[in-house]
Amino acid sequence: MKKAVLSTILMAVVALTVVAEETIVLDGSTTVGPIAKAFAEYFMAMHSDVNVTVSESGSGNGAKSLINGTCDVANMSRPMKSSEFSAAAEKGIQPVAHVVALDGLPILVHPGNPVSELTLEQVRDIYLGNISNWKQVGGPDKKIVVISRDTNSGTYETFEKMVMAKKKICEKAEYVGSNGAIRQRVQSTPAAIGYAGLGFVDKTVKALKINGVYPSGATVQTGEYPIARPLFMYTNGYPKLGSPVHRFVTIHLSEDGQEIVEEIGFVPVTAY
Repeated sequence: MKKAVLSTILMAVVALTVVAEETIVLDGSTTVGPIAKAFAEYFMAMHSDVNVTVSESGSGNGAKSLINGTCDVANMSRPMKSSEFSAAAEKGIQPVAHVVALDGLPILVHPGNPVSELTLEQVRDIYLGNISNWKQVGGPDKKIVVISRDTNSGTYETFEKMVMAKKKICEKAEYVGSNGAIRQRVQSTPAAIGYAGLGFVDKTVKALKINGVYPSGATVQTGEYPIARPLFMYTNGYPKLGSPVHRFVTIHLSEDGQEIVEEIGFVPVTAY
């Protein structure tokens, strides 16, 4: 009898332990990924009973995951499309946007490239194929290697809208699957040009001035830099106040959250 009671108690303890272990699943943008991962590390240090997982499958796939109920938070580097809202409504999902940071889209070249500035129109012409050699914009006599994000990316869609004016990128462009891959391709290719989130600029690549403005936290925040955007975390409805998901998607509103966003290289939406 005592063994039976002990067994029952142990089973109850195990059950309580399982219940206490909550999980927050995030999926989506590779641009928002570094923020999500840093927030996850911070959050789990504060809440040991919650496990946070972050996947980076692209903004479009993040939206699909939220709609299909396979994630709690969709990280997106663009707003949801009307078609995505419609698909969500059909499944009873109500996407709510949380702007967690601001971001610029620097145009990146190899550090050895002497070109330091382009106009928005010149960038568009390079990606249209109208400008195909660096000497046409004051650089060396080298054929331009055009690198773009994949078409499922929110970064691609932002670039398509803000730079390309929805005109089609030339057929010679190479497509890669992440911001990190853009940086890697540009840093290893002297004649390359690419674009990525502000947090992906380091000494291995050179960010160009666009229309005379260098991409930085300050110029993104003031709106001076012409290629800038908000970064989102979407939830199904506004999360219950005080719930783990609510605490997670409001980290950016805290002083610690602001510091995390700045340390990664993005622009916080709050200032303390």
